[in-house]
Amino acid sequence: MFIGMIIMPFGYELPGGMWTMFLLTTAVMVISGRQFLQSAWASFLNHHANMDTLVAIGTFTAYFYSIYAMLTHQPVFYESAAFVITFVLLGQVFEEKMKHAASGAVEKLLDLQAKDAEVIRDGQTLKIPLTEVNVGDIIRVKPGQKIAVDGVITEGSSTIDESMVTGESIPVAKKVGDTVIGATINNTGTFTFKAAKVGDDTLLAQIVELVKKAQTSHAPIQKIVDKIADIFVPIVIIIAILTFVTWYIVLSASFVQAMLFAVSVIIIACPCALGIATPTALMVGTGRSAKLGILIKNGEILEAVNSIKTVVFDKTGTITAGKPKVTDIIGDQQQVLEVAVNLEATSEHPLAAAILTKAQEVGIAVQGAQNFTALEGKGIQAQISNKQAFIGNQKLLADYQLDEATAAKMLELQNEAKTVVLVGFDGQIIGLIAVQDTPKKSSAAAITALKERGLRTVMLTGDNEHVAQAIADQVGIDEVLADVLPGDKAAKIKKLQQQAPIAFVGDGINDAPALTTANVGIAMGSGTDIAIESGGIVLVKNDLQDVVLALELSQKTFNRIKLNLFWAFIYNTLGIPVAAGLFAGIGLTLSPELAGIFMALSSISVVASSLLLNRVKLSHTA
Repeated sequence: MFIGMIIMPFGYELPGGMWTMFLLTTAVMVISGRQFLQSAWASFLNHHANMDTLVAIGTFTAYFYSIYAMLTHQPVFYESAAFVITFVLLGQVFEEKMKHAASGAVEKLLDLQAKDAEVIRDGQTLKIPLTEVNVGDIIRVKPGQKIAVDGVITEGSSTIDESMVTGESIPVAKKVGDTVIGATINNTGTFTFKAAKVGDDTLLAQIVELVKKAQTSHAPIQKIVDKIADIFVPIVIIIAILTFVTWYIVLSASFVQAMLFAVSVIIIACPCALGIATPTALMVGTGRSAKLGILIKNGEILEAVNSIKTVVFDKTGTITAGKPKVTDIIGDQQQVLEVAVNLEATSEHPLAAAILTKAQEVGIAVQGAQNFTALEGKGIQAQISNKQAFIGNQKLLADYQLDEATAAKMLELQNEAKTVVLVGFDGQIIGLIAVQDTPKKSSAAAITALKERGLRTVMLTGDNEHVAQAIADQVGIDEVLADVLPGDKAAKIKKLQQQAPIAFVGDGINDAPALTTANVGIAMGSGTDIAIESGGIVLVKNDLQDVVLALELSQKTFNRIKLNLFWAFIYNTLGIPVAAGLFAGIGLTLSPELAGIFMALSSISVVASSLLLNRVKLSHTA
């Protein structure tokens, strides 16, 4: 390029003349241009045409014509072939560097990991590499140190900066029994914790894996792009042939001039930018969301979010805090609690946990029950002291009677947004336990924000209608579907989908069928337990405001993909008339070299557009 475009035009002769140019250009074509020829040939054998087809045809046309011209003592254009190859590759270099910057979220997440850990083994403190830490190891963490892996505090307390994983800037107070997350930073106290998850099972490892998968996924719109490219490339080749014929035969231009116009058309039209419009935006969008504690599973989710009209919420643990407390006990407190705690001793349900906590507070111990039986959609029953005992919801009233005073009290409690549990012993209801789970602080604001975006909100819960409606009124939910059995949630989602596309927000464990049935499943993360497989989006911070943020960021990322595709297609398409010499009469033309530069710039501009997603303002971030 330097010789052909700078030295020779000033009258300097090159040792070996055109043959030296031929040898140098041949080296460029064989070493640097080979990849384009191989790709184009492979596509041709599969009856397709791709972006490399245009580069290969344009550059090799200029190269082989120059060989012919050299042998017949006519002007050569070796520099055009070398110049185009160089600028296409240079564009790819810049593109790769920018894509690396776009996908830097994964590297930054990996950099968060601690490199080693202070493990207490056989009474000795050992500093070992992170890879040697095992589940069950006791690890000491001093102020300012990074926590090595996920675990549970066994001794001491501290405040921990979890912002690098959850995005939450305020340090979190931790005490014995609380979970800690690997890669977070210990602020104040010294403590020890028991390693619960190591290696690929840690929260950070799960986040990294999810981000990697999302960044290498394809949005359905990419299939349309591939089809466009498959049609666009042959059309460009036809336009190039018509350009040559028009200039050479119709307009009587020289063979060389007609060929240069045709080659310029092929080069400027190369739609490389179309191929990177989607993946680069995906990389930036999913990377930014991960920093905010929002894990987007793949490109399909981004596209699906764009059509969502209704957001459906689970109640317990999603809209409410998921930490209910016993507020009222109707009947003989001692007897009611004794029966209830023995029935609920092995249950992991939040209501059971509230009853167990209350029993511990008043000093009632668990004696145990036998012969447990599930009452479908109602509760459970078992034998206590050789007598039948049961506990459950108001559907038990179909089998047991409740006196008017107690029934009135139950309705009063339900109207106060309290869940009422019926407790029975020896064939009759002996009392009620009222449990209240209050809405999260962020719930009302999140629901308001969703409604401002024109979205309909629905609560889907197994709780009774009185309690569900009371909670819905507090946070502003539009519609309530109550008394829904766990197995029926997916069916309810399908019914709602008949009206409009649905996003379902649940805890990711009990709500797995509903999460997978919805158009978009949003799983609320909880500490180190992330149900990645359940939802298409996982909210690490367990904050309902992040539902709004996830939908907004997904929509902005998908809109950026569409903008990139539009720009890439229009940019290349508008360049074709100029390259074909349509405006040659006013002196506006494109040489193959300039066409190569503009083609490379189109790819770089698309990547730059994607990187701007990092700076797009989101309405619900500080």
